[in-house]
Amino acid sequence: MAARELTLLVEGRIKLLGSIVRSSNATFLVEASCGDDSAWAVYKPEVGERPLSDFEPGLFRRERAAYLLSAYLRWDLVPPTVIREDSPLGIGSLQWFVEGDFSEHYFTLYSDAPETHRSLFQLALFDCIANNADRKSGHVLRGDDGRVWGIDHGLCFGAGDKLRTVIWDFAGVPIPDALLADLSPLTEAVPPDVVELLDDAEVTALQRRVRRLLRDGVLPTDHTGMRYPWPLV
Repeated sequence: MAARELTLLVEGRIKLLGSIVRSSNATFLVEASCGDDSAWAVYKPEVGERPLSDFEPGLFRRERAAYLLSAYLRWDLVPPTVIREDSPLGIGSLQWFVEGDFSEHYFTLYSDAPETHRSLFQLALFDCIANNADRKSGHVLRGDDGRVWGIDHGLCFGAGDKLRTVIWDFAGVPIPDALLADLSPLTEAVPPDVVELLDDAEVTALQRRVRRLLRDGVLPTDHTGMRYPWPLV
């Protein structure tokens, strides 16, 4: 999947175009080019990360792990994402730029585009697996092709229970058998390329979350009303 995208991201010459404003960490729009082919990508260098008390430096690795996990599940909810050491500001993640209507986000899609609900449910389930601590509404995009994408996964895969998301509209809804079947192999083993980006406690916690979802068979409910990121959008 995404052969052209991955070729440009992995092999392309990277040209810094500008900063993406209102991001918590330094985030840049870049152009990746191979010969006559080029496209935009989002670059998040390690040197631009703000220190956090509950996540080690290297959030870009979690961006890559989220993509790999989504690809392993064949859900393809996360745009192609790679790690590049030869980027303009040093090592960081490089993610395919999703073209779309940026006035749309989770809240507008849920209320105005019921045809996206299946994908939004799947994204909510993915966030439970990845333990996403920062699923803002603006981190949900609909591309020009109509597909729903999730971006900004730097605060995922913590070993503790950190789920914070705006996607609570599907709480308590049964998880379809097909999605449960997709998750089941994770109880036996997490893909090696995901494992190498996380620590042992985080891998164990990921499998524990999967087992809980398989046992309960429904998306979790926020009984506290506190598991929201800020700002919401």
